[in-house]
Amino acid sequence: MAVVWLDDVRADDLDLVGGKGASLGELTGAGLPVPPGFVVTAGTYRAFIEDAGIDDELFSAVEVDHEDSAALKEAHEAAHDLIMGTPMPEDVREEILDAYRSIGDGDAYVAVRSSATAEDLPDASFAGQQETFLNVQEEALLEDVKACWASLFSERAIYYRNRKGFPHDKVDIAVVVQQMVDSEKSGVMFTRHPSTGEKKVIIEAAWGLGEAVVSGTVSPDNYVVNRETGDVETATIADKKTMCIRDKETGQTVDREVPSEKRHERVLTNDEIARLLELGELVEDHYETPQDVEWAVYDGEVYMLQSRPITTISEGGENDAASDDGKSKNAGDDVIMRGLGASPGIASGRARIVTKLDHLDQVAEGDIIVTEMTMPDMVPAMKRAAGIVTDEGGMTSHAAIVSRELGVPAVVGTGDATSTLTDGDIVTIDGDKGTIREGEMPEEEQRQPVEEARPKTPVKPMTATEVKVNVSIPEAAERAAATGADGVGLLRIEHMVLTLGKTPERYIEQNGERAYVDEIVTGVREVAEEFYPRPVRVRTLDAPTDEFRQLEGGENEPREHNPMLGYRGIRRGLDNPNIFRLELQAFRRLFDMGYDNIEVMLPLVNDAEDVLRAKEHMIEAGIDPDKREWGVMIETPAAALCIRDLADAGIDFASFGTNDLTQYTLAVDRNNEHVANIYDELHPAVLKLIGDTIEACREVGVKTSICGQAGSKPKMVQFLVDKGVSSISANIDAVRDVQHEVKRVEQRLLLDSVR
Repeated sequence: MAVVWLDDVRADDLDLVGGKGASLGELTGAGLPVPPGFVVTAGTYRAFIEDAGIDDELFSAVEVDHEDSAALKEAHEAAHDLIMGTPMPEDVREEILDAYRSIGDGDAYVAVRSSATAEDLPDASFAGQQETFLNVQEEALLEDVKACWASLFSERAIYYRNRKGFPHDKVDIAVVVQQMVDSEKSGVMFTRHPSTGEKKVIIEAAWGLGEAVVSGTVSPDNYVVNRETGDVETATIADKKTMCIRDKETGQTVDREVPSEKRHERVLTNDEIARLLELGELVEDHYETPQDVEWAVYDGEVYMLQSRPITTISEGGENDAASDDGKSKNAGDDVIMRGLGASPGIASGRARIVTKLDHLDQVAEGDIIVTEMTMPDMVPAMKRAAGIVTDEGGMTSHAAIVSRELGVPAVVGTGDATSTLTDGDIVTIDGDKGTIREGEMPEEEQRQPVEEARPKTPVKPMTATEVKVNVSIPEAAERAAATGADGVGLLRIEHMVLTLGKTPERYIEQNGERAYVDEIVTGVREVAEEFYPRPVRVRTLDAPTDEFRQLEGGENEPREHNPMLGYRGIRRGLDNPNIFRLELQAFRRLFDMGYDNIEVMLPLVNDAEDVLRAKEHMIEAGIDPDKREWGVMIETPAAALCIRDLADAGIDFASFGTNDLTQYTLAVDRNNEHVANIYDELHPAVLKLIGDTIEACREVGVKTSICGQAGSKPKMVQFLVDKGVSSISANIDAVRDVQHEVKRVEQRLLLDSVR
């Protein structure tokens, strides 16, 4: 039998029908309202490749070096051509078509979804790596089934399995064919709070098909329901700008603007919420574990489309807080020096004074790096260290940002740690209080930052305002994804470039352009893979000349009195387009590999001319600005004041870099401790520039976000949500706090609106 009906499928049929098929069969067997359908079995796929004699060729084609982008692309194309070019046996064709004709009146619209037999393995998650086709009819059905089979060998899937050492010949794939629900409204439901496990049902809802909610492309309404009483505790009504629907004329799935009268209208009625609550109880009782459910409403009926366990509920509490005085019986009572507690945690270790880059080899596992300021090429040593101490810098310095991403305690801005401490001293640093003491604290009293359990599936957004995360280095991607953020609001490309130890020009001179592009592709892909399908906003190169001067080849860099005001950002990219074009080539390759979650962001623009010139380079690199998401950083007063001109140039988003916007507005060097007391992101002038920009962008349909350090401050969060910012991107350690603050502000705004 090539197909089995969902009515006949149960959970123990995983090897036959894959994870998605088994889940739908369980729901159907439990008497829940599931649209009718069938599964083209995994055995059918296996028989297809073996009987046609393409299996050996197929598996050989994909055994390539997964870090070689060209080889990866060739492998994908070879596998795809093999499967799509091989005829489906006549008996299989007829069985699939006969089953389809039994649905509806034979002309039904169906969803065709892949269902890999290994997709739920903890070390082999293939989520987002196979195909889904919506609103399919008979003429396209067979080709779409084969396309699902072929999607088992997308570039992303090959890369993932090869990287994890998971054999390609051990993975089969089934295909679910299910009658489409022409949803009037749809969404997801968590039968418990996905972070805390509280007995509250969380429902997210939007107009149209559920793909928009599941993929995170639309901000849905959010309802928090008390499971004991059935009361809706909070209802956050989002501005729902777009919806995914079936075009009545073509039958194709399309995105449409939500009618103005429905944009701010509540999606779910109390009766529909009560019905979802009832179904949620039944699903959880059936599986005996909290569930993440996809649902849809059509013609007054609620349908269940998918259910899977919630894997993000944390087990156990947080680590104990440090003692009140931060001391221990072994660490000295007297504080040697103080600085800013830039990354939380307490660590003891041997101080390693690093005044030159060649000292980094002396840093061993568990040492405390003590240096004037960290630089990107210190990151490998920072990963070995137990803690970081710097003479200079603040909460937005490289040391602070990278330490938080690595989960390493850090104290910055001490003033003279490199001259006060002696190489080899045993010290204890407290990244919460900003102190450094003599001696070693007992290991059981040392405390690393609290780690969140990594979610196996992304936490769905629970606020109308998206909360994203900043990432500086690819190595931090897994920890960043564990926050449940809605995506990456800022991925800094310069850290990938500067860790090469050579200026881009020198590296290209010695290794070639292809090697340079490969370095960018590898770094960005690591983050894009970890977050897929959540968006990853990647900023093009923005390193000032003083950072390049520290590298091999840096002797050719211009000397500037104030590099922060100099030759950097898009101005450097446009002046030296050879390097900028290679960055764009890297983005183009990533798009071709299937990483459609990448968004391109241009730094330090001043006006529309900057944007239009960069746009031309994008087009020349083969990137279609009308099909890809791209935008700019708002870091200068000029950019904020010219925002309407920037919007006219075609940008999709504008992201505030408050670190630079503040220093340029107030004429304050943010790394100069002598004027640190007047550096204030909440200064009225800074807020006016931000507020006016958000208002202008809302009028012209451009999304706004913030990715500077200020996005983690509660007062800034309140201001931004009040103004209607689209998203807030916070540092890794602040994401959860920002999520809660955003929720609180949105609830207040909702209450104010109904008073």
